[in-house]
Amino acid sequence: MNEEILIAGFGGQGVLSMGKILAYAGMMQGKEVCWMPSYGPEMRGGTANVTVIIGDKTIYSPILQTFDTIVILNQQSLIKFESAVRTGGKLFYDSNGLKTLPTRKDISIYHIPATAKSAEMQNLKIFNIMMLGGLLEKLPIVNKKFIEQGLYKSLPERAHNMIPLNMEAFSIGANIVETIHEI
Repeated sequence: MNEEILIAGFGGQGVLSMGKILAYAGMMQGKEVCWMPSYGPEMRGGTANVTVIIGDKTIYSPILQTFDTIVILNQQSLIKFESAVRTGGKLFYDSNGLKTLPTRKDISIYHIPATAKSAEMQNLKIFNIMMLGGLLEKLPIVNKKFIEQGLYKSLPERAHNMIPLNMEAFSIGANIVETIHEI
């Protein structure tokens, strides 16, 4: 079975990196993987999203209208994509900057307060890895041991010294994910 995921937010939040790390982890586990980024012309502050498909069946197309799981990092993405979660699917969000919260009752909804926790740790750069930790805690589509390998593959070599901190952030994210509504 394949899991079809969309991660959406602002450029600069690590949206594409989250997807790439997840895709690499899936590849290293021997799964079928697709990673398809989409972003506006402005890299920071513009909209960005990435489709990641991971599973054991052949992936025929990365073009999707609905998803099994969506990760929301800003209000615009919530407005645009909440309805794109399939009935019975999952929606993960960080509430920082959200004026409204997800309201659907036919999906499972999870809150990951990653912005607040990374600010408390005085390092907002680990926000996206906390989100990934929370996501994989509730949706174990790849073995967590492959996340570190995914970090090595996706981060430039000059950032490899940050991988231990990223792995700590990943664990924190897994511990702070909150169930809002589960079906």
